[in-house]
Amino acid sequence: MTALPDLCRRDLAVLWHPCTQMREHPGIMPLLPVARGEGAWLIGQDGTRHLDAVSSWWTNLFGHAEPRIATAIAQQAMTLEHVLLAGFTHEPAVRLAERLLDLAPPGLARVFYADNGSAAVEVALKMSFHAHRNRGDTRRTRFVTLSNSYHGETLGALSVGDIPLYRRTYAPLLLEPLFTPSPDAFNALPGEDAEACALRCADELATMLEQHGETVCALIVEPLVQCAGGMRMHHPAWLRRARELCDAHGVHLIADEIAVGFGRTGTMFACEQAGIAPDLMCLSKGITGGFMPLAAVLASPTIYETFLDDSRERAFLHSHSYSGNPLACAAALATLGIFDSDDVLARNAVTADKLASHGRRIAQHPNIADYRQSGMIFAFELMADPAALTPFPTSERIGLQIYRAALRHGLVLRPLGDVLYWMPPYCINDDDIAHLATATQAAIQEVLPCA
Repeated sequence: MTALPDLCRRDLAVLWHPCTQMREHPGIMPLLPVARGEGAWLIGQDGTRHLDAVSSWWTNLFGHAEPRIATAIAQQAMTLEHVLLAGFTHEPAVRLAERLLDLAPPGLARVFYADNGSAAVEVALKMSFHAHRNRGDTRRTRFVTLSNSYHGETLGALSVGDIPLYRRTYAPLLLEPLFTPSPDAFNALPGEDAEACALRCADELATMLEQHGETVCALIVEPLVQCAGGMRMHHPAWLRRARELCDAHGVHLIADEIAVGFGRTGTMFACEQAGIAPDLMCLSKGITGGFMPLAAVLASPTIYETFLDDSRERAFLHSHSYSGNPLACAAALATLGIFDSDDVLARNAVTADKLASHGRRIAQHPNIADYRQSGMIFAFELMADPAALTPFPTSERIGLQIYRAALRHGLVLRPLGDVLYWMPPYCINDDDIAHLATATQAAIQEVLPCA
């Protein structure tokens, strides 16, 4: 057996990694010791280079070590590194809130800061429940979520998820939501296009709310793409209908834009493609360009105003020690500044077309059952028999095999089961795209050879 690099050896003596069966290290799941990042690339301690096709868990927008964001953090660190936000304020937090509200769909008026995506979902769930309670409506104690949904791994966020791998163990501790069918276009019936599939599923949501609407606080959804659920994509018609149904039944709409916001689906926020505004919008991941932990929940004035009262009990008594951290806010402001200065969304549209052309060629492989795209997100559904939609046996761990093969070809893919996907940093250039496509094709061919 090849000796482990010193950093990996030290790591395995002290660290417990996230989303990992630690017994698989180092043999089944090799550790990649990273020394630095450069644009879309990760450079190892031994100088090996791997293209980061997954944006380091979907956080990195403009490349590793992006100098404009790094400089903004450094300058802020010399002025104010942190102060509690309860009873205090500072320029970066205020300026970032102003910018977010300017960019967000109309109808959102307040920003509440948290530390990460799961925390943002917790905040939104509590805000929705508490707002109804402050109005005197104590019947509303449940949430509606999509089948195959994922919203994080703290207990509240996990409660509104539907992926058994994450949910099953903790089920006795969780809230019991109402599950409505996902409008995932992959599940379209014969002869049904993506829009018809979405509207059929919206009809089922309508039936659910007719039956249970008076007890529901909110519907929570990842607009357009269920990311951790396998990059499953749906037509915006479902969102438009969901907004109408929530209004009709007095139910809040929570948009979890943690992974799909900040240009990932082609617009700044995915909700824009349906022409709707949520009552609460959760943001994180790309908000700082991948540099700092930060999350924000944007709330409607109607929700905010229910908390205004002389009673402390009616206040939203939720806090995080690092809420509105100045360094994170500075990183987020620099990130938004790049959107302005570099015309990012227009540039991404060109990049997405280039990626799509390579993706379509790769999708000709006989084990790819579906190839789909939403903006800068691309997914390849791997199956043993695509015509019959027969999956590979889980014991074969095809996705893991392709992950390992891709590393040998200088590429970081992190498949979701047997779904491969690309969600690269926006700085990816033509040479990077060529490497991404060539290495992906080589990794698939290595594991699933075809004539």
